[in-house]
Amino acid sequence: MFSIWIEAEEWAEGEWDIYDDNTDVIVMFEDGSKWVASFYTYKNIQTLAEKNRQTGECLHGKYFWGSDMLLVDECSRIRIEEVIEHLIIQGDFELLFDKCDERNLDE
Repeated sequence: MFSIWIEAEEWAEGEWDIYDDNTDVIVMFEDGSKWVASFYTYKNIQTLAEKNRQTGECLHGKYFWGSDMLLVDECSRIRIEEVIEHLIIQGDFELLFDKCDERNLDE
């Protein structure tokens, strides 16, 4: 059993676009362990690349990276739960999420 915290659920009403956004996700297991990953929509990667082309970041949009990044078609709670459950069943969860503790959650 586990619980899921989604950063975007704490944003102001209307700020979360499940089709063009990214959010940090923390999965907490009964044993007390916590795992973190960042969920990005495919569309959000395009949006960020376009922004970077205009601002000059990441060599004017020539690359993009994110630690513990998972790409999804939408970053709704339902989709995030579905992906996490699938990763656990497939045995891939620990490959894609980073184990953390309270000291490095704010980094």
